[in-house]
Amino acid sequence: MTIGFRIHPRARQVDAALVARFRDLPVANVSDVMSRMTAGGARLRPMHRAGVVLAGAALTVKTRPGDNLMIHKAIGLAQPGDVIVVDAGGDLTNALIGELMLAQMVKRGLGGIVINGAIRDSAAIGAQDFPVFAAGVTHRGPYKDGPGEINVPVAIDGMVIMPGDLVLGDDDGLLCVPIDEAEAIHAAASAKHAAEEKQVVAIAAGTNDTAWVDAALRRLGCEGLD
Repeated sequence: MTIGFRIHPRARQVDAALVARFRDLPVANVSDVMSRMTAGGARLRPMHRAGVVLAGAALTVKTRPGDNLMIHKAIGLAQPGDVIVVDAGGDLTNALIGELMLAQMVKRGLGGIVINGAIRDSAAIGAQDFPVFAAGVTHRGPYKDGPGEINVPVAIDGMVIMPGDLVLGDDDGLLCVPIDEAEAIHAAASAKHAAEEKQVVAIAAGTNDTAWVDAALRRLGCEGLD
């Protein structure tokens, strides 16, 4: 057994039909119904063209900062629609992917990649619709020596991602939805989204009820209310 330098099988993954249903929901709505307690951190930003949604089953990679050997292997193992999620410790010294690796992922039909680390060839990546989330950009390239692990639990800013979990991302950021809670979270987020759409209509019509604001201020003891 080689601790820290292993490739594990992925025991299960979120259903593709459920992934497709989540694509129509804003990440913010999903976050709200998860009590706003789960997030990949504000540093993880979309590096691709604006308006593109990331959604897919996680294939996780834990790698030494600055090294992308196991990311190359993960690209070869990933199935169409998978999202490769890389915990590289948040280090921005060396870029872990660039235009060439992006082309490989596009060719294989992957769903996207998330890197708690840096990328390069940012202009080329930014011009494409393939979802790439990362913490920064640098021209310095990676090493290819290992170690690292594939299909292990990883964590990004306290957000734990298990192999096969649902990973979502849009212009607001990144979120992981655990497999076992995905159906319930989808139902709650759908209801939240529908309620917000009704509120948008009410705002446009001038009928939106804001009485709750003063009610909250009174409950909290605010002085100076009319």
